[in-house]
Amino acid sequence: MADRALGLIGLGHMGGPMAERLAAAGHRVVGFDASPAGREDAAARGIEVLSGAEEVGRAAQVVILMLPNSDIVESVAAQLVAIPAAERAVTVVVDMSSSEPERTRALAVRLAEAGIELVDAPVSGGVVGAVGGTLTIMVGGSVAQFDDLADVLGVLGSRVVRAGDVGAGHAVKALNNLMSAAHLMVSDEAAIAATRFGVDPEVFLAIVNTSSGRSGSTELKLPRYVLPGSFDSGFSAALLEKDVRIATALGRGLGLDMTLSDAVRARWEELNAELQPGADHTEIIRPLEQRAGVDVRDQASDSSSAASSGSVPVRPTEQ
Repeated sequence: MADRALGLIGLGHMGGPMAERLAAAGHRVVGFDASPAGREDAAARGIEVLSGAEEVGRAAQVVILMLPNSDIVESVAAQLVAIPAAERAVTVVVDMSSSEPERTRALAVRLAEAGIELVDAPVSGGVVGAVGGTLTIMVGGSVAQFDDLADVLGVLGSRVVRAGDVGAGHAVKALNNLMSAAHLMVSDEAAIAATRFGVDPEVFLAIVNTSSGRSGSTELKLPRYVLPGSFDSGFSAALLEKDVRIATALGRGLGLDMTLSDAVRARWEELNAELQPGADHTEIIRPLEQRAGVDVRDQASDSSSAASSGSVPVRPTEQ
C-alpha cells in the first residue's frame, strides 16, 4: 500500500485532519473538496489539492470519500467511473462517509463493472478522533480488502474492525448512531430532571458515570460540550438525524419491529427542527431546556468542576 498514492475527497472537519495524518505517516496524499474553505484548509495542512474529483481519480490508486450522504457519494463515484480507463489510476474506493447500506451494496456492483473495488469504512470518534488518529473504523469488505487497507486505516483509527462484507460497515455505523441519539436525548432529559430537583448536574454526571446509567453521552458529550456551553463536537444535529433515519429504514427493510427506534427518530426530528441550521448535535438539549425552563449550565457550580471526572465525596462501600 505504501507505494500507492492516496486521494481524499471531502476535506472538511473530518477529512482534513485525516488527510494530514496520512501525509504525516509518509503517504503521498492528494485531495479535493467542493468548498473553497475546505480546499484552503487542506492546502494549509500541506495537502496537495487538485481541481476536482476526476483529477483525484487520475492521480491516486486508493480514493477515500468523506462526504455527507449517499447522493453525493454516488455522484462522485460516477465522476470516477467516467474517467477513461487509460487515464484512470483509482482501483479502490473507500467510502468513509455515513452512507445507506443497501445503496452501498448497489454502488459496489456498479463500480466493480468498471474495475473499481468499493470498501465501506465509516468511523466513530468525531473530530477529536480524526485529529488524534483514535477513530473506531467499521469496515465492510472482504478479508483480503481489509488486510490490504490495514496500514492506511491503522493511521486513522486505534480500533479498526471488519464488520462483514460490503455495506456492513455502513449498517453498523447507522445503528451505532441510532443508539447514540437515544443515549443523548435520555441523558439530557435525566440531567434536566436532576437539575430541576436540585442536584448539581456535574455531581449527577459523576455519580452516573460510575453507575449503570453511564454512556458516551454522560462520559463525554455532556461534560465536554454541554455543561461548558461550547457545543463544538464537530458533528451536526442534521447529520445525526440522517443516520437515525438510515438505521430505522434499515430495520424496517429487514421486516423488524422498530417501535422504540422510530420514536427516537421522531423525537430527534422534532427537536432538531427547533435548532438553528448547522447546529451541533449536542445542542439537542436546548429545546428540552427551554420547555422545562431549566438551564443545566446555570446550575452547574464552579466548585464542583471536578465532579465530571468523578472527584466528588463518596463514602466507601462497606466490605
